[in-house]
Amino acid sequence: MATPVVDAEYVKEIEKTRRDLRALISGKNCAPIMLRLAWHDAGTYDAKTKTGGPNGSIRNRKELSHSANNGLQIAVDLCEKVKAKHPKITYADLYQLAGVVAVEVTGGPSIDFVPGRKDSKQSPEEGRLPDAKQGASHLREIFYRMGLSDKDIVVLSGGHTLGSAHKERSGFDGPWTKDPLKFDNSYFVELLKGDTEGLLKLPTDKVLVGDLKFRPYVERYAKDEDAFFEDYAVSHKKLSELGFTPRTAKKSSRLKSAQCAVGVLAAVSVAIVVAILLKGPYTRE
Repeated sequence: MATPVVDAEYVKEIEKTRRDLRALISGKNCAPIMLRLAWHDAGTYDAKTKTGGPNGSIRNRKELSHSANNGLQIAVDLCEKVKAKHPKITYADLYQLAGVVAVEVTGGPSIDFVPGRKDSKQSPEEGRLPDAKQGASHLREIFYRMGLSDKDIVVLSGGHTLGSAHKERSGFDGPWTKDPLKFDNSYFVELLKGDTEGLLKLPTDKVLVGDLKFRPYVERYAKDEDAFFEDYAVSHKKLSELGFTPRTAKKSSRLKSAQCAVGVLAAVSVAIVVAILLKGPYTRE
């Protein structure tokens, strides 16, 4: 599908969409599933083949039927209500913006959002998303394939501060934190406490404490929420832009070049006029 033209009108529509998403997510208390939708649309990216990623393909029936996406039809349907009001916005931008808003309205960091993602109807094969039953090597295989790092793995896992697992969707049940509608660093605090009655710790959560390279990040974020927020905003943005090169940056570069050229031309024109005047009849000895 065609890449959207990110002009002033499109940017204005993005801001209107953001406001509608804020109202929807706050009213429905659906921040956790919106964040999951954004992650799962982006998390299929393969840096080698340049396939998958945040392109809106998760709305396709084939991809929604993947086991890792159980329950996400709910989020897709909620987003359709916003899409109907803002048809110009791509699904790819809509889903990633929903993830950004989900973090912000629950008290998390502000995340820079650059629009312009292209929609795709091509869904990747099943198996590109993390399996919660696996360990550290599996997490690295999945995230390294996307071009992400150990730090990204840990800080993005902190998004589990929102929401709960559901038995009928993942086979697991329960929240990771005591307040699953508040974005904070409590996920890491709870990890370091060990097993707590009523709170969930998946195998992929526990390895963050057991792995020697992961654990220092867990300890840092449990101690310093500001550090977590700062790093999370960077990693979330990176995830949301996998395989996406913002055209606005190129446009800005071209605009600056054009402005420089105009400036040079103007300077030359002034110099020529001055030279003519100095040699003309109005010159005084």
